[in-house]
Amino acid sequence: MSLKEQFGKDVLITGWGHSRFGKLTEETLESLIVQVATEAISTAGIEPGQIDEVYVGQFNSGMMPLAFPSSLALQVSPDLANVPATRVENACASGSAAFQQGTKSLLAGTAKTVLVIGAEKMTHAGADVVGAGLLGADYDMAGKPSTTGFTGLFAEVAKHYEKRYGPVSDVLGTIAAKNHRNGVDNPYAQLRKDLGEEFCQTVSDKNPMVADPLRRTDCSPVSDGAAAVVLSRSATGGTNPAVRLAGFGHANDFFPAARRDPTAFEATRVSWQRALAMAGVGIHDLDLAEVHDCFTIAELLMYEAMGLAEPGQGARALEEGWVFKDGKLPVNVSGGLKSKGHPVGATGVSQHVLAAMQLTGTAGDMQLAAPRRAAVQNMGGVGIANYVSILEAV
Repeated sequence: MSLKEQFGKDVLITGWGHSRFGKLTEETLESLIVQVATEAISTAGIEPGQIDEVYVGQFNSGMMPLAFPSSLALQVSPDLANVPATRVENACASGSAAFQQGTKSLLAGTAKTVLVIGAEKMTHAGADVVGAGLLGADYDMAGKPSTTGFTGLFAEVAKHYEKRYGPVSDVLGTIAAKNHRNGVDNPYAQLRKDLGEEFCQTVSDKNPMVADPLRRTDCSPVSDGAAAVVLSRSATGGTNPAVRLAGFGHANDFFPAARRDPTAFEATRVSWQRALAMAGVGIHDLDLAEVHDCFTIAELLMYEAMGLAEPGQGARALEEGWVFKDGKLPVNVSGGLKSKGHPVGATGVSQHVLAAMQLTGTAGDMQLAAPRRAAVQNMGGVGIANYVSILEAV
């Protein structure tokens, strides 16, 4: 059973916009939002006045003074005056949280056309401000001093994984190298350099250990950027073919670390199960997946949470070539957060845009051979807030 069969309504991505990710000193949060919103509305083939509702995904967490961005999208056009606009926040999953809120407005019948934006400005803030802001998404470390920040939290996950299943350092280096290689072809990506496996697997002056066993190449960069989509209940005659949302899932885990198995990502698994079940498909029916690789250990655990490999066997996905660009389920063809960058509020919307581009044959040098079905997985905290979307070519 698909989403349409369950709810009796279609949810289509009919337009999108995407900024470059990186250190965008010349851009403001407002300019980024206006840029991608304008592009999304234009490519959807609609007028601003046809937007019924706006959702803006942004984490912020004290990383910039302006913490009330919901009406910034109205700067696109006077015709957006008085349109309902809401900021949505769920840590690094804020973008997908906004996407699902827009989806639910369409399914509820309170809107026919919704504009969803994800945006974040981070690079202007000092490392201490960014680190403290991100740690606000952790129950145990929020407000506490830390020299390793969120990297330290995922390093602990990696240590638990190694204790249970064996060494993963080289495996993580392979994931980093794969995503850097893929990012070379992504014009939006922050880090467009093929570093190679040996460099990513080796600790060096240029690739220092940040929090054992995670090296610099195991960590996504601090980024600025934005992305937007238009969601509609029917095709709007836009620049590109529409993309159908076939299913979605959302699951939250307990906040205290003591109440979670650090290597299971159980709520992540549940979000995958819910999305696949709603879409009426299995993991092997997918042609690609964009997943939340904030750190390489997160992507390794994702192979297992999504059902591609059994617990402790995630390395098989790399050893047997499944997740490479020419494999049976390419993962992070965009370069992922690792190479593309991670402006946290923008990430989930960006993942939907990049997947939609693949399904419409408009991904340029990133393009796979005629994919028909894609998954997007976005996560907030250490496996806390979890969102999955299944998208299909129309």
